[in-house]
Amino acid sequence: MLKQNILEALNAQINLEANSSATYLSMASWCDREGLRGCAAFFYAQSDEERMHMLKIVHYINDMDGHAIIPAVDKPDSVFESIQSVFKMVYDQERAVTESINKLMTLSQEGHDHATTVFLQWYVGEQREEEGLVREILDKIRLIGSGSQSLYYIDKELERINKARAAAAGAADAGWEAKA
Repeated sequence: MLKQNILEALNAQINLEANSSATYLSMASWCDREGLRGCAAFFYAQSDEERMHMLKIVHYINDMDGHAIIPAVDKPDSVFESIQSVFKMVYDQERAVTESINKLMTLSQEGHDHATTVFLQWYVGEQREEEGLVREILDKIRLIGSGSQSLYYIDKELERINKARAAAAGAADAGWEAKA
């Protein structure tokens, strides 16, 4: 059974993950409208991933005889200044999620909640990957610059990243199926 303070913190994380999912969905819609199909596909996938992160916590809480609370989602921004500013927002958002996961990890360790500590290990690694990917994208955007054709090249770079992530996910799925 989860201690009350850990249950409350996990439910707060559900809220953070749900809002992240909605924000990415809004960014995807904006990118679609702007003709940035590679960027849109990236953000649609990110939205799905954040929802999956939320659901993992929901299931964990319920499996631990707690009660997962499903929050109302804040209305995200729907208009953005530029794709560059969108990715800066994404980086800030991912850093905030990382900070929240780290606080959860500390809380679970201080409370000697070993099950939650082990559960959160996956999120620690996931956030390291997420922040690294967004930093890589920001570096590419900086290298591409802001010239008249920059949006085209940024979008192409995101298409390349989407393909690489899909291939990696497929390889991981194939490895899992081979073990089953």
